[in-house]
Amino acid sequence: MAGYMSEALLDIVDLNRHFPIRNLWGRRTGWLRALDGVSLSISRGDILGIVGESGCGKSTLGKTVAGIHPPTSGSVHFEGHEIATLSPSAGRAVRRNLQYCYQDPGASLDPRWKIGRSLEEPLIVHTDMTRTDRLARVQATLHAVGLPERHLDLYPHEISGGQQRRVGLARILMLRPSLVILDEPTSGLDVSVQAVVLNLLLELREAFALTYVFISHDLSVVRLFSQRIAVMYLGRVVEIGGTDRIFAAPAHAYTQSLLAAVPEIGGRRVVENFWLEGEPPSPGALPPGCRFAPRCPRADPHCRSHEPRPERHADGRLVACHHPAITGDPI
Repeated sequence: MAGYMSEALLDIVDLNRHFPIRNLWGRRTGWLRALDGVSLSISRGDILGIVGESGCGKSTLGKTVAGIHPPTSGSVHFEGHEIATLSPSAGRAVRRNLQYCYQDPGASLDPRWKIGRSLEEPLIVHTDMTRTDRLARVQATLHAVGLPERHLDLYPHEISGGQQRRVGLARILMLRPSLVILDEPTSGLDVSVQAVVLNLLLELREAFALTYVFISHDLSVVRLFSQRIAVMYLGRVVEIGGTDRIFAAPAHAYTQSLLAAVPEIGGRRVVENFWLEGEPPSPGALPPGCRFAPRCPRADPHCRSHEPRPERHADGRLVACHHPAITGDPI
């Protein structure tokens, strides 16, 4: 990765986000543990893919890091600042370098505003740039995402879904962030348009020195795009490591089950190890011990009574499993 320094940009330590569960009378009856002790680190220039079933906490993690959801506890260090405990005003000043790209960027654009005004708004709010400088940046950024200048005078409903994705990317690039959290950026797009969007993201990464957190349910896309993968299950990261290594030899039983379901060109992937059956437990009523144990063929009584902690193995990956499919003892 020419031009990128190997330095920590984002450090997340024991991050929790719990939502109250209330009955019909508004009384709290429990907690939904959407994030439950998530820890990971992202280096500058990295592309980290976050995968897992619906409801595993992928989007909640991105929104909590971005400040959309306040954390229940834990720490988030971004560019040397602890941002989890900052006040809203102080948090805005730091988080201008950390942008969140919604799954549906068209929904984040005001339908009453032309695209030019939507792109200029972040500069009006967060900078003291002159109007001439603002317009110059708007035009340059729109050109960077591959859209003509005439789109500035259009409304969001007048452009296609793929073009709306480009406008959404242009909007988050207006403040020149260092970290971008992409929440399902290719969801709902045709395969050919997906390829165009992914290539555009890689080009923008080089042009603007970006670091990506790539949230997706599409493992095939994550495999092509990400350098590392974090696999989440019920609010926790169960395995994290290099993309090639995890796809070649997944260690956690849940990771193996996810990858076994990925179709391959020329025929279906061999699925003799496909064990993923049934629905995951409710995040509001988690089982004791390993939360994957009720669906895991390797689970034993120890798994059902003792929750595994992430351990680093010789190939560098972290695995939270009592019986990982990996040779050698943890280091």
